[in-house]
Amino acid sequence: MPPANAVRTLEELDDDEARYPLDVVMCLDCALLQLTQSPPPAELFEEYAYFSSRSAPMVDHARSLVDEVMADRKLGPDDLVIEVASNDGYLLRHYQDKGVRVLGIDPAENVVDVAIAAGVPTRAEFFTRTLALELRGEGLVASVVHANNVLAHVPGINDFVSGVAAVLTDDGVFVVETPYARDLVEKLEFDTIYHEHVFYYSLHSVMALLERNGLSVVDVQRIPIHGGSLRIRAMRSDAAAPVDASVASLLLEEEELGMQTVSFYETFARRVDVLLGELRDFLSERREHGRTIAGYGAAAKGAVLLNALGIGPETIGFVVDETPYKQGRFVPGVRIPIVAPEELLTRMPDDVMIFAWNFADAIIQKEAEYVARGGTFLVPIPSPRVVAG
Repeated sequence: MPPANAVRTLEELDDDEARYPLDVVMCLDCALLQLTQSPPPAELFEEYAYFSSRSAPMVDHARSLVDEVMADRKLGPDDLVIEVASNDGYLLRHYQDKGVRVLGIDPAENVVDVAIAAGVPTRAEFFTRTLALELRGEGLVASVVHANNVLAHVPGINDFVSGVAAVLTDDGVFVVETPYARDLVEKLEFDTIYHEHVFYYSLHSVMALLERNGLSVVDVQRIPIHGGSLRIRAMRSDAAAPVDASVASLLLEEEELGMQTVSFYETFARRVDVLLGELRDFLSERREHGRTIAGYGAAAKGAVLLNALGIGPETIGFVVDETPYKQGRFVPGVRIPIVAPEELLTRMPDDVMIFAWNFADAIIQKEAEYVARGGTFLVPIPSPRVVAG
């Protein structure tokens, strides 16, 4: 498949697209799922098409998380919060509003420029242990390090995590949010497998990663963001912090489900094949009844889904997306045009398949006028169905 966020310009449509294998394998020692091959990180992240602050649910989620951490850690103006993969500052600005010092680190220069323009101090760099030691040498040690939806993205993950341990204060906390392999399997979220996501974590596998790099998990929660994620709090292993009962409880659940066995994922693979067939039939049937179909959300998961199905503009006429960077461009691989959300009411397709299904409720609420005029929203996962209209 092509990299899922490599949206194409009109001028690039006739150019060859880079494509890479998208194969997932499992480590039999620690149960980690990972890709066999990924493009160079610079190709994926130095110019990035996703701006977190464009998503109202993501901003609300960040605000709630900051409130929770502030209440737990009692942070003040002498504390520093670092976010790795800080995007456009969507999370750190909430700490700033509460008088806490912040530093963002993100390799994508285009989103870093947006963060800096918004007043969030941000460095355009990949986070590594070397950078962490440089920060520590500058006196920049963090009471809190956030890593939201980045632990899956970093090929050199051991260097990354050891860098987190190096930049934390003695009693600092590492707050991780990462998509949960259990939700991936149980909800058939195969479209979240793409080249930016090198790893797919269970609690067992993420604990093994953290422990071999000097960090220990002290708390875990399952949260609904991005189709189902883990929120993990870890501290330096030498901090000897108490471990919440939630950790042992979730480890036991994973063992009972068989998440460390190959068969758990082989069954998932078979279910994905069935779902792809159901999706093709579902869309074909609606087209046979003369219905026009568009898409909502030029998200990476949409590119994966469309490329897996082999479906292009002959079936999905266009995709709307609220990110200006993507508008006027084309979905990679299948080359479906991406337009502004205003086009939804102008063109009034009969059906709209929500590719950003993790934000389906917010999208349906935002586009209530489309439904009121007779439009229908569809979602593809875990089964193709009508959700509004």
